[in-house]
Amino acid sequence: MLLTLPHLLSPADLQNARQQLASAPWADGSDSAGPQARLAKNNEQLPRDCAAAQAISAMVLAALDRSALVLTATLPKRVFPPRINRYGGAANHYGDHVDASIRQMPGRRERLRTDISCTVFLSDPEEYDGGELCIADTFGEQQIKLPAGHAVIYPGTSVHQVRPVTRGHRMACFFWIESMVRSDEQRRLLYEMDMALLRLRGQHGDSPETVALTGTYHNLLRMWADT
Repeated sequence: MLLTLPHLLSPADLQNARQQLASAPWADGSDSAGPQARLAKNNEQLPRDCAAAQAISAMVLAALDRSALVLTATLPKRVFPPRINRYGGAANHYGDHVDASIRQMPGRRERLRTDISCTVFLSDPEEYDGGELCIADTFGEQQIKLPAGHAVIYPGTSVHQVRPVTRGHRMACFFWIESMVRSDEQRRLLYEMDMALLRLRGQHGDSPETVALTGTYHNLLRMWADT
């Protein structure tokens, strides 16, 4: 499932992030890529332990916790600590690749399965040319270029790329989510059912039918979830 999350970051969050990024110590971005992806990757990233990276990562995690849409769409079990990248100048693209299926959690003897990939845009589209996030899915290639503060989630199994940035700089935050429900198809069904239930309750209030359907939703989640 490919889904846009509008206004994940607030205007105050974005202002804080821009202040942090103004003097950030950018470095080569290849350290977070696997052997195959490293050949296609040409961008910059913030070192994980720098102050700007830690502040923005914490900000994004707090925004995820506040978002009911993130909860229902991803059913998160664990979240990989967000990283921050930049495209522009000579380091301006990331060719076709698939994200590594398993990630070592930083500083822990624990691994995460990358069920869902997420990008949070920190630059507005008018600040740069190119830089579209292109995701190949069953309906063809999707080209994503969102306003600052918006995010997109998509299956970690997808082939995707960031097209060359030919003017300005594109800054974004990226991370992965391991879901309680491993199957993308099952997550989509649960998400669509939950959204339909919300609309039914909004139009008609609670009824025996919506109570029964809510029970079905939770029984499906109970059947499919791994906590």
